[in-house]
Amino acid sequence: MRTMTTTVMTGNEAAATAAKLARVQVVAAYPITPQSPVVETISAWVESGELPAEFVAVESEHSALSVCIGASTVGARAFTATSANGLAYMTEQVWWAAGARLPIVMCIANRAMAAPWNVLNDQQDSMSVRDAGWVQLYCRDNSEILDTTVQAFRIAEECDLPVMVCYDGFLLSHTMMPVDVPDAATVDAFLPPRPAPLQVVDPADPRNVGPVVMAAPRADADGEPHGGYFEIRADHQRALLAAAEAVERANADWAAATGRDWGGLTWDYRLDDADIVLVAAGSLATQLTVAADELRDARIAAGVLGIRCYRPFPADEIAARLAGRALAIVFDKAMSYGYEGPIAGDIKTALFGREEAPRVHGVVCGLGGRDVPVSELVDAVRRAMATPTAGAPAAPSAAIDAASTEWLGLAEKSVS
Repeated sequence: MRTMTTTVMTGNEAAATAAKLARVQVVAAYPITPQSPVVETISAWVESGELPAEFVAVESEHSALSVCIGASTVGARAFTATSANGLAYMTEQVWWAAGARLPIVMCIANRAMAAPWNVLNDQQDSMSVRDAGWVQLYCRDNSEILDTTVQAFRIAEECDLPVMVCYDGFLLSHTMMPVDVPDAATVDAFLPPRPAPLQVVDPADPRNVGPVVMAAPRADADGEPHGGYFEIRADHQRALLAAAEAVERANADWAAATGRDWGGLTWDYRLDDADIVLVAAGSLATQLTVAADELRDARIAAGVLGIRCYRPFPADEIAARLAGRALAIVFDKAMSYGYEGPIAGDIKTALFGREEAPRVHGVVCGLGGRDVPVSELVDAVRRAMATPTAGAPAAPSAAIDAASTEWLGLAEKSVS
């Protein structure tokens, strides 16, 4: 029998609640807006004894992830959270945690990157480290934040990979919503204690952790061959690709345990008979469901494809869901400068050379917290429909062409 308690909470409180339910053992914290309430909430629980964990207040975000790296290396379940320039400050350790195959979970309350300073939402921060080797999951509301953070620990520990749980700053981090919180027994049954780590940390068997590794395989002191840097990176890539199945299993098992199904790698809305597909990650995709309804009222067969798992990128699933459609319009809250929106670029790559691939039109919107009214989303769809050559992936020139990117809501064409 499922036991749930409905509580009105912010997205940050949902992330903290999930960490508590996951029975984290070490939490490292450095405040940054809009993430700070995550670790502040956990700090209060540790101080009161409600959460039996080590809470380490550090002097920087770099140190926060360093503490998690040390704790995870010796087998503790570790957690932290950050945003924007805090994530940028820990970039060295973001790569280290992934390369060391440490199952750390880190929540990212997505925020615009400086300069200039801006504390409002876009997804530039997490998108900028999408190639660092972490699993990246994006949430559309506060219930999904809680559920995905719990799932993230299982995914991380099953695959020996770190996981980022990304959710939109202020739009979700500080917005109150009712959330059905599962009881501890439900979470314990879903998430067993952390298995033994890949690393061996044993005083009776001393060895280096994270030593200098040459590119080619070499023998150890006992003459046993070991992979070099190249083999380690190939193993990491194989593990990250295999994580797609772990994400789907975790979602399916969580749905069976709680009745809440978030769609695994992707989710959809009114997609079955859609000719026009609107694509995005995070809360923006929820806004697109309203835009799709308005377009349907105007007799335009629109649907939504939400990206929940951005890394590993679900290329085959996205291609299958878009096959036979007339047009895919991808809304990015980030920019891969010098090219186009990152999700749009990845989708064009995924569709290149595939049969029945739709045209792809990229739209960049919401940077720095710029409002994205549903009316503007609908207008962007109409403009894309009226541009018959935009981003057709069947032609190589179109697949690499960033000229089809539209800047939604741009007030000026040039900025001094």
